[in-house]
Amino acid sequence: MERITQKYVNDIAYEIVGCAIEVQRNLGPGLLESIYEICLLEEMLAVGLKAKSQVNIPLHYKGKALASPLRLDILVNDLVIVEVKAVEVMMPIYTAQLLTYLKLANRPKGLLLNFNCVHLSRNGLVPLVTDAFAALPVS
Repeated sequence: MERITQKYVNDIAYEIVGCAIEVQRNLGPGLLESIYEICLLEEMLAVGLKAKSQVNIPLHYKGKALASPLRLDILVNDLVIVEVKAVEVMMPIYTAQLLTYLKLANRPKGLLLNFNCVHLSRNGLVPLVTDAFAALPVS
């Protein structure tokens, strides 16, 4: 198993973005989020990433585990959370949502991907990191 470092996590994120660009190149904007999620998952699995979709996030409130309806879109290599959007305008609440998922799931990095844009890599990508990422060795 690969040693978990900031570089390793960033390399995974880089591969994810490459997969997302490939999906958008093939499908273009204008479809439902669920379609992009299915195709992105397929693309990531094809390049050898370990990706799972619709992963439940454990919810603890005041020390008690609760039944949780929280589900993140895609978890890659058990490290990077990917939230898929297909919206006209990226709202700050989407970033807040991903930050909360990262905190609750205790993961170091997340990617917010909006497929409803012309160039995903320019204006449809929001990378986020947590304190867990900062605590990792650089390389």
